Amino acid sequence: MITTETVKKLRDQTGISIMQCKKALEEAGGDMEKALVLLRKKGASIAAKKADRTLGSGTIAAYVHGNGSIAALVSLSCETDFVSNNEEFKHLAYDIAMQVAASNPEFLSINDVPEESKKVAREVFAAEVAGKPEAMREKIMEGKLAAYFKEKTLLDQPFIKNPDMSVKDLIESAIQKFGEKIEMVKFVRFSL
Repeated sequence: MITTETVKKLRDQTGISIMQCKKALEEAGGDMEKALVLLRKKGASIAAKKADRTLGSGTIAAYVHGNGSIAALVSLSCETDFVSNNEEFKHLAYDIAMQVAASNPEFLSINDVPEESKKVAREVFAAEVAGKPEAMREKIMEGKLAAYFKEKTLLDQPFIKNPDMSVKDLIESAIQKFGEKIEMVKFVRFSL
């Protein structure tokens, strides 16, 4: 049986609407962990449906590490000023700026990695896959490249406040919560 308390707990944890939380819990048979996975999965499909929408607003957030030696700026876009002026949206941008300061990503996504960098990484990993069976080499190589660039691309990195989700998952859950397309546009990190 799904109680109001369980629905409230899931809503407090995700910020997603009560109805969506209730439906996820019903589909998961009351299992909180399964409901979280279902909500994340649904968030990705909602994000895909909103991908062609126009971004007309957003916010810039700054994070300066406590000792003042590291800082990050991020530009996070959305569709309307209604969302961009929302405190939760601003907090999302701040959390992503904190992620940039802490993890020092080189690229926004795997699509931004230059072919030359991919080529160099392939050459380095070629020796590691050389002794493997022919049929498995390419899969092993792709796995090694994905793991290597995961740490270097902001959207693929595990979110520092919740390593069970990536920064991309975090943005997709915000799309689900706010009902608008949200996109990470740019980031920059400074350090002494």
